[in-house]
Amino acid sequence: MTDKITSALQQMKTNKGVLLQEHSFNQPVLIVFLRPFGCIFCMEAMQDLSNQRDYIESSGVEICCVHMATASVAEQYFEEYGLNLISHVSDPNCSIYESFGLLKGNFNQLYGLKVWMRTAQLAIQDLRRLRMKQIGDGFQMPGVFLVYKGQVVSQYIHSKTSDRPDYKNIIGSISPQ
Repeated sequence: MTDKITSALQQMKTNKGVLLQEHSFNQPVLIVFLRPFGCIFCMEAMQDLSNQRDYIESSGVEICCVHMATASVAEQYFEEYGLNLISHVSDPNCSIYESFGLLKGNFNQLYGLKVWMRTAQLAIQDLRRLRMKQIGDGFQMPGVFLVYKGQVVSQYIHSKTSDRPDYKNIIGSISPQ
């Protein structure tokens, strides 16, 4: 684990006033770095987390999302997806994203053919998704990190914005003691 990640974990305070570094010694934390609210892939990620929330939490893992909006705006989005009372961290300038090695996407990562194909697929499933205002840096790449006892024990770094992490596989790498 890099010094940047360690330093970021020590400073990441959730909406509940909890420092993630310390909390990860109590239980594993699945840190999900979201795309901007309003992005179709952010909405898909929140829906996936909502659908898998019971499984994740019954596995002893807490979900914490990192986003680029204010806490109050984020809570409105989380509530819409059934992620009420979820822990989250606001990072409007994307400095925490950068500390975790999540950089700005290049053209192919953001707008490549596979991304457009997945966008169209999701848009067909739910046209409402395309009407929402985007809040955050549209160039920011997402990622997922499982942190336990202050260490990243598993991670998923998106190669394209349209990638869909397998949260069950990510948390399957941990056996809390």
